[in-house]
Amino acid sequence: MYEVNETHDPALRSWVQSANQSGTDFPIQNLPFGVFRTLGSKQSWRLGVAIGDQILDMSAVIAGGVFSGKLESGLATDALAACGGQSLNDLMAMDADHWSALRLALSRGLREGASEAEALGRCLVAQDAAEYRVPADIGDYTDFYTSIHHATNIGRQFRPDNPLLPNYSWVPIGYHGRSSSIGVSGQSFPRPVGQTKAPDAETPSVGPSKRMDYELEVGIFIGTGNEPGRPITMERAEEHVFGLCLLNDWSARDLQAWEYQPLGPFLSKNFASTVSPWVVTMEALAPFRLPFNRPEDHPQPLPYLSSAANREQGAFDMKLEVLIQTEHMREQGLAPEPLARTNFRHSYWTVAQLVAHHTVNGCNLRPGDLFGSGTQSGPGEAEAGSILELTAGGKELVKLPGGETRGFLEDGDTIILRGHCEKEGTVRIGFGEVAGTLLPAVGM
Repeated sequence: MYEVNETHDPALRSWVQSANQSGTDFPIQNLPFGVFRTLGSKQSWRLGVAIGDQILDMSAVIAGGVFSGKLESGLATDALAACGGQSLNDLMAMDADHWSALRLALSRGLREGASEAEALGRCLVAQDAAEYRVPADIGDYTDFYTSIHHATNIGRQFRPDNPLLPNYSWVPIGYHGRSSSIGVSGQSFPRPVGQTKAPDAETPSVGPSKRMDYELEVGIFIGTGNEPGRPITMERAEEHVFGLCLLNDWSARDLQAWEYQPLGPFLSKNFASTVSPWVVTMEALAPFRLPFNRPEDHPQPLPYLSSAANREQGAFDMKLEVLIQTEHMREQGLAPEPLARTNFRHSYWTVAQLVAHHTVNGCNLRPGDLFGSGTQSGPGEAEAGSILELTAGGKELVKLPGGETRGFLEDGDTIILRGHCEKEGTVRIGFGEVAGTLLPAVGM
């Protein structure tokens, strides 16, 4: 796990003035990576680093030779060279030492008084003048189920007499999703069609889902891979994680209720998932680590899922928020309305445990693979990470500005997820936001 170092110094300021503004998601202490191009252009996609309201174009940095002969570390030189492609995969395929060396070089070049300021300034693109793609070419996607509060809330609706299955406390539950339908913030998609069966019907029917939902999740991008048959231990797990993002794993709850037994979600989940454009590195998150503790009356993790470092700082103090803006609200000029706020610290399983469990059977991970944390809900009623929980299965409607209500999502609804980390003595860092819009069904 990364230690706090000079790149986290709260006194650091950047010559990019917007990075010094209070409340920005992207101060110099953050420096997340993404993939972008100029809005509306036919440019090739290129890697970028968010700084204030700007993007540092890494292809332009390389082409301009800004750091030529100036990097103290060969690791930083090699990592910079890996930033010339159209996805983060080449950089992700390197190791934590390379990522850290590049972060240090960028931090020093973006600080007030840096000799590279003028040259780097020519490599900046305004964020509002850019469009984005999914940050990595995602080969495989695994969605987990790490919030015990979400699992219990959902279990009560599907299995009132047995809401939490006995294996939950022992094994990180997950399923393999579909990477082809993962999009970046701004994604819009039609309401999915599939089979459902009403409780009083003799046979199922096919049609658009009537119980559309969002899921407030954290995305985990794998960096360095492992060879087939070579498990990753808890002690080395986070060395294989490049960074975190925000993830909305959209769900069709009525399709899910009919199909999920015996093999779990299928058409109810694979039609769309949306990630934020920016990946916040694990090193940037070092000041916001927390101890990971299980309640004493719960089963403790088995040895392969336990380590001293994980107990001491395996959790993250990451504040999460979900908002809605309906089509009517947009027409009326109304701002998005908050639905829930929670924190990633409530997760029942840590990032390291997900990596260790995923590979204990010899499964090989590859750079750019994505994990979903599963819906992040907290212990309070206002901390629910899905509308299924907020409305008790659609029975208790959420009231919105303009007189609207929601039990489940309606066509035209936009869901926005936001996240940030902050605590006394540090500079706040954020994840940007991920927005997605539900459109009417097609083909029916």
